[in-house]
Amino acid sequence: MNQKTNNSHLIMVAIFIATFMTSIEATIVTTALPTIISDLNGLSMQSWVFATYLLTSAISTPVYGKLADTVGRKPIFIIGTSLFLLGSFLCGIAGNIEALIVFRAIQGLGAGAIMPVTFTIIADLFSYEKRSNKIAFNNTAWGISALFGPIVGGFIVEKLNWHWIFFINLPLGLIVLLIIGYMYHETEFQKKKLNIDYLGIIFLSISLVSLLLLFQDLSNPQLAMSKLITLVIIIIVSSILFLVVERKVKDPVIPLKLFRNSTFSIQIVTALILSGVQMGYQIYFPIWLQSVYSFSPSMAGLAITPSSIMWLVGSFFVGWLIKRYAPKRIIMPLVLIETIIFLPLVFATRQLPEATFYLIATINGLVMGIVITTTTVISQHLVPKDYLGTASSMFTLGRTLGQTIMTGVFGLIFNLATQSQLKNFNNISLTQITNEISSVTKSSLGKNVGQEIQYIIINNMHSIYLVVVILFILVFVINYFDKQKTVVE
Repeated sequence: MNQKTNNSHLIMVAIFIATFMTSIEATIVTTALPTIISDLNGLSMQSWVFATYLLTSAISTPVYGKLADTVGRKPIFIIGTSLFLLGSFLCGIAGNIEALIVFRAIQGLGAGAIMPVTFTIIADLFSYEKRSNKIAFNNTAWGISALFGPIVGGFIVEKLNWHWIFFINLPLGLIVLLIIGYMYHETEFQKKKLNIDYLGIIFLSISLVSLLLLFQDLSNPQLAMSKLITLVIIIIVSSILFLVVERKVKDPVIPLKLFRNSTFSIQIVTALILSGVQMGYQIYFPIWLQSVYSFSPSMAGLAITPSSIMWLVGSFFVGWLIKRYAPKRIIMPLVLIETIIFLPLVFATRQLPEATFYLIATINGLVMGIVITTTTVISQHLVPKDYLGTASSMFTLGRTLGQTIMTGVFGLIFNLATQSQLKNFNNISLTQITNEISSVTKSSLGKNVGQEIQYIIINNMHSIYLVVVILFILVFVINYFDKQKTVVE
């Protein structure tokens, strides 16, 4: 597939805006959520504001990837962006929490196309050697949104109202549509006959919905065992049926033959696990700093800022590295470094210097920027061009699943560790621990009680980061067995 590249820089601007638009959505909505919940009286359903967006984007990602390979990148990208804008507009005019949740689902359907297709368009426009730098440039959208999302969200809520956090997507999206519509050309794209794998899509959707619901619910201490067992059974049965269908159908939504290449599979699994690990510090660094060091929410949030910045810096080294080393030779030493820097958190006490968190975030960002960008470029390069869209969607889906799964697992670990320790502290309630997690809701407890709660929270963190270290070791071992021992040409 050859593209007209004379407008490639302008197309990259459109891709950057689209990526920024979808990535900043999470941080802005998080900032505005308390106001939205209060205005729409939706406290009991607040988690679904995020869950529906996540569910629909995850389910639709592999479908869009397949369609991008079948009917073209441009129409799928335009459809996805249009759906995202429609969902944004409807969210902005939502009059109740139920409507907002439904409209967030529409937004998610659009995001499911935007995220993987942007990677695919970059792969189409630029050579293997130049691709990593372009992906690094596009990754700056994630860094900028992480830095400025909360600030922009707070400003909009305070100066305008929460409806505008959705409306601001409209002018940005229109710019994207105009540039892609008029500047992006797929001159030699060979469109294939569209054979929709309906059964595959149905069973895949059931599997993903059940899986995401399961791990969303894991952090809920009141999760009924019957619901847990039901979801597990549905996941197993639907997954088996999906695999049976994909082996027999002529044009599967996910070509299983892609995973016969062990290096490709290892890149996807590496991205999945490390994306999950990210949640271990993005969620629990701020909690640790607020509850134990009494940092303000904004100061605690700044602890992960170095990671966002260094992620971008790390991305720019990938082009040089992949020309000289096999993927495993890049990933294994860096994951070993991650294991070493996170290991002290398994044994940390209250006396751990505050600067340690900033140092860990800095090194983590640099390493992750190199590793995740490497897995992106390599996974795309290892598949035929006809499957670029599908490969990009598999990578995006893997990262989404990793984040969702490990958010649930970490939440479960934190809750189980708390419940286990409360048996030894009769004078402390779960409500007191919940209040102490945020520096805003901290109460005036006695010195002994406050220290005991800090002790419980730090022990919880030990459990969280023990799992993080184990996951790093797992990634190291998986890449050790990668058969690709030379540079990927």
